[in-house]
Amino acid sequence: MKATVMCSQQWIRRYHPKPERRITLVALPHAGGSASYFHPLSAALGDDVEVLAVQYPGRQDRRHEALVEDVGELADRITRALLPWVGPIALFGHSMGATVAYEVAQRLKEEGSPASALIVSARRAPSVVRADGFHELDDDALLEEVRVLGGSDDALALDEELIRLTLPVLRSDFRAVASYRCTRTEPLPTPITALVGTADPRVTVSEVGQWRRHTEGDFSLHVFDGGHFYLADHRSAVTGLLRDVLTPHMSR
Repeated sequence: MKATVMCSQQWIRRYHPKPERRITLVALPHAGGSASYFHPLSAALGDDVEVLAVQYPGRQDRRHEALVEDVGELADRITRALLPWVGPIALFGHSMGATVAYEVAQRLKEEGSPASALIVSARRAPSVVRADGFHELDDDALLEEVRVLGGSDDALALDEELIRLTLPVLRSDFRAVASYRCTRTEPLPTPITALVGTADPRVTVSEVGQWRRHTEGDFSLHVFDGGHFYLADHRSAVTGLLRDVLTPHMSR
């Protein structure tokens, strides 16, 4: 049990512990992203929703740990970290995090504790296979891809140390995504809510809509103005949507 708790502490960041929570939302970041991306969301969702932000190896306080280049292994280890948590759990993944969240949902189902809700953002459905090959780009091209997606700023272009620290993580995450293939044939019992930006340069509304094939429960698709990181421009609306999705699953 002690080892399980230590595993949970390694993978999970609790920015705003909420002892009165009625549901737990596990938030999984995008390629190159870190748990701190969800700090504002953790504060905004209110006292009855506690956000557990997942920290992948190789970034921030885990920067000295080996990167994980396999989505299935990430999902295995995150699922183990969630085992100590009791009560209803929902999953929210952005971009690469959506794919990881889907695999975690599959594992929670196999553990006999299916997620209450799966919320996926800016990521094509697991059944939609397209070879991007971003991990094979040279450094300049990889940085340009980050700028196209909008997950960077001018500081990244000027800070050589930041570039050096960021590129291996990005490349590793893109390699994990490129090698991922969905092997699941049965839909989840968990309802799925999908979110996407209208001007996302790397995923279409139609591709995100294919998530409906992966659930035998309810499915809804929500489209926002903006690109891959539309979340930054619609924080209030996204927070409200998440609350609407989570409320029916809250424990009494």
